[in-house]
Formats: sequence, structure tokens, C-alpha cells
Amino acid sequence: MTEGFGKDGIGGSPSPVPPAGNKALVRLLKQVVRGPCHLPEGAEADELVLTGASGQGRHASEVVQAALSAGLLERQGERLSARPEAIAFLRRQLAEVGDEPFAGQHRLEVEETVEVARVRQAVRRNLLESPLAALVRLKDRDGKPFFGEEAIAAGERLAADFERGQLTPRVTASWEPRLAQRMAGERGGLQDLSDTALAARLRVNRAVEAMGPDLSGVALDVCCFCKGLELVERERGWPVRSAKLMLRTALLALARHYAPPPGRARRHAWGAEDFRPQL
Repeated sequence: MTEGFGKDGIGGSPSPVPPAGNKALVRLLKQVVRGPCHLPEGAEADELVLTGASGQGRHASEVVQAALSAGLLERQGERLSARPEAIAFLRRQLAEVGDEPFAGQHRLEVEETVEVARVRQAVRRNLLESPLAALVRLKDRDGKPFFGEEAIAAGERLAADFERGQLTPRVTASWEPRLAQRMAGERGGLQDLSDTALAARLRVNRAVEAMGPDLSGVALDVCCFCKGLELVERERGWPVRSAKLMLRTALLALARHYAPPPGRARRHAWGAEDFRPQL
């Protein structure tokens, strides 16, 4: 795949670097995205030496100039750093043949093995498909995950039941007949759902009741409606960075609902009519 190096880094007029120079550009971006590099002032040689966190690298001066003119890199004195567009461009260039490069830049895929019809197959899973995937990387002040595994698993389970229950709002036109199986005055909707969807809706209702009215809203917004924490704070008028605290509290309450802690064993003692326990 080949992209022209325009002013915006996405298209536009091609740069002096030929299409075959994309490999050299990818090698340059791989070095700079790891950290800012040192580029000596007044360096006008055909080959430039960049020194960064990953060591030294030699790159053609025309490739560096093409990256600067395309808006992928920016230079401040002797400091050469990558812009946000460089990461998206690099992901598109590294996409495998047959993939959608512009969609692949928003994915984080890993190789996994699943069993389909008693046959194990290798598949690719997008870790960013779930709205909770970005929350896994959040850390507390001690360096531990802000959202524990049980909280993330509870949120994923709630999102799965929400989808199985067909509670997601429709965003496209419905081509089903409006009065297909409905008599005049008959209550509609539930009779068209399968038993699986009805059971999933019941599980969602029980989960919402377990979290309570104060915590269930933020859990539904993030896990089911895929809203970001900043958007939840703006809509609800909450202080900055307060949504993640409310969400963690809600998910921990939901995790206790899905996996209740074991209760204390009750002890029974038998005694005579005038028996008194010793304190």
C-alpha cells in the first residue's frame, strides 16, 4: 500500500520521496515514536544521524524532510519529535495485506485460538472493541490497575447481556412489518423476543437493581452505550476525573452481585432448657 506525503500527512501532492521510500519512512517513524531524537543544527548531509531513546539511526535527509513537510514529525531546534498523526500513519503502513488500513489504525489486535465445531482455529481479536479495554490501562498511585480484573469482567458481562437482550438502540431503518403479528389493542414487543433475549433482559434488570439507582447509570453509559468518561462527566455535571471513581464503585458492586462472597457458617448448639453459653 502506498500513500502520498501531502501537507496533512494523509494524501495530497506527493513528496520528492518515491513510493519505494515508504520503508525508509516507516523505519524513521519507528525510531522517533519511541521518543524524541536529537538532530544536529545545520545538518545538510545526504544521510542524517538521529540519536534517541532507542539508540542511533541513519536516515536519508530527503526522508526526514518528507516526514516534516507531511506533518508527521515536528522539529524544535535540535529536537525531532513525532506528532499524533505519525502513529496513525505508521499503523496504516504496518497493516497486513488484505486488511483495511484506515480501520486497522484504531484497533489493537492479538492472535488467539478458539474452538469452532470441535476444531481449534487461529483468530484475531480486537482488544479495543470493548469500551472497557481502554480502562484496563489506568493505574492508581501505587502502579496497580485502577479497575481490577473482577470489575472489568463484571462490566463485560453486563455489556454482553445488554446486547443479547437486544436493548441496544436501533440506528438504521427497520424493514420488518409494523403490524406483522399484532392484533388490535394487543401489547407488542415481548412476544417477538426469544427466550434467550428475555433471560438476558432479566439479568440486566437484576444487575441494575443490585447496583442501585445512583451507580447503575454510569455503568450503563460506559459499558452498554460506549460513552467515554469525559462525556459522562459533562452530561451529568460531575467534577473532572470523578466518573472513573463512580464507575469503579459500580463495577465492584456488580462483581459482588455476580459472585457473592461466601457467607459465614452458622453454628448451632443444643442444650438443656436452663442452658446458658459461657462468655
